[in-house]
Amino acid sequence: MTTRKLRECLTAFNVWCIAFGGVIGWGSIVMPGTTFLKRGGTMGTLIAMEIAAFIMLIISYNYAYMIKKFPESGGQFIFAQKAFGKTHGFICAWFLGLCYIMIIPMNATALCLIFRALSERSIFQYGFHYTVAGYDIYTGEVILALSSLAVFAFISCRGIKAAGFVQSLFVIILLAGILIFLGASLFSPATDSSKLHPMFYPEDSTHGNALVQIISILVIAPWMYAGFDTVPQLSEESKFPIQRSKFIMDTSILCGCFVYVALTLIAASGIPEGYENWVSYVNDIPNLKGYHGIASFAAAFNVLGNPGIFIISVTALMAMLTGILGFYTATSRLLYSLARDDMLPSWFGNLNGNCVPSNAVKFCMLVSAFAPFMGRNALAWTVDMSSIGGAVSFGYTSLAALHFARAEKRTDIMIFGITGFIFSFMFAFFLLVPVSGLDCSLELPSYVLLLIWIIIGAELFSRMKKEI
Repeated sequence: MTTRKLRECLTAFNVWCIAFGGVIGWGSIVMPGTTFLKRGGTMGTLIAMEIAAFIMLIISYNYAYMIKKFPESGGQFIFAQKAFGKTHGFICAWFLGLCYIMIIPMNATALCLIFRALSERSIFQYGFHYTVAGYDIYTGEVILALSSLAVFAFISCRGIKAAGFVQSLFVIILLAGILIFLGASLFSPATDSSKLHPMFYPEDSTHGNALVQIISILVIAPWMYAGFDTVPQLSEESKFPIQRSKFIMDTSILCGCFVYVALTLIAASGIPEGYENWVSYVNDIPNLKGYHGIASFAAAFNVLGNPGIFIISVTALMAMLTGILGFYTATSRLLYSLARDDMLPSWFGNLNGNCVPSNAVKFCMLVSAFAPFMGRNALAWTVDMSSIGGAVSFGYTSLAALHFARAEKRTDIMIFGITGFIFSFMFAFFLLVPVSGLDCSLELPSYVLLLIWIIIGAELFSRMKKEI
């Protein structure tokens, strides 16, 4: 393996932008109408998001404690390995890798939704097309997604300083777009608070009571807030005091919560004309085309007209691109750390002339390149899978904090460690185990894909153990 080392180039703002960009991603723009309102309504989303943010703040306390002890690239993998050995370290890393790497193609394929929102037929809906899980896949949109994956893999390989600069620039534009949209919405007659009713989705055969609806959103919190936990992956490349890591993680969580809630409430209160309330609108979204098919776009048009469509389009573009670049960076550092500790082939740990694990970046690009051919509906199966991966890494980090805190007799860390593990276990439990009255467990394809991922990991680990 090369003797090069990772470079300390990232400022605190660069790392915050990577974390915040990871938290926001495409979900904040697309999911208010397709998921959040349909699962929990306005109040259910508000409550679930705030509870989830509170839980993430507890877990980030454990992260901050562990980062101070082991400020190394690899983060959660290093934490679990130092506390419980190589086997547990690999299990944690393998599930975390599932969480991280799935988010990259989800953001890349979401780019086509922006262009579909701009007209009833996107300029990229051309060429040979076919349908997977009810979603039409066009050659042009596949090329768009693959191009974005290639471009940002190239930027990632140019060096962490370049990636940090581009990420920070995109996040500044993203924040500007969000603030303009929110400010205009507050003073626009098009957004009426009376439209926020009903506060929960009307209870029926597929939607339970208020508590059920809150839980159905809460269980995907590890996916929604994935991003804040990229901070430990960047420890070796950060040039600021490591004590600032907690502030970076906490503020990325809180800002992410605010954006998720605000965009969902605006989407509900700014529905197009002709609908009685947001319930009738979100039920009709699958039948709509153009900007009406994405709730945040429809609200932007109602608030600002065509300029609003431009602003939300740029904002959505920045959200998706920051998700791609941020998780390229985080995932490649995780793979690099695994290779450095002989848990993956040394090929993954090779650093190029810019001191970037470029082979790991290329691997992420190649794995993600299969996704555009599957379509958005099929990829939706990976959202809950990503939540499982996040929950496992949260649980391991919390247990590692508890492990070291017991030796140091740190009561505060012990309490946070136990609490963080309990919440992490609950996330995984509700996703993996079907519970009567709750419709939040994995779908059958997700179980199959998760099983395949576990089998691949077990086989890889077995082979690597033989070579050590």
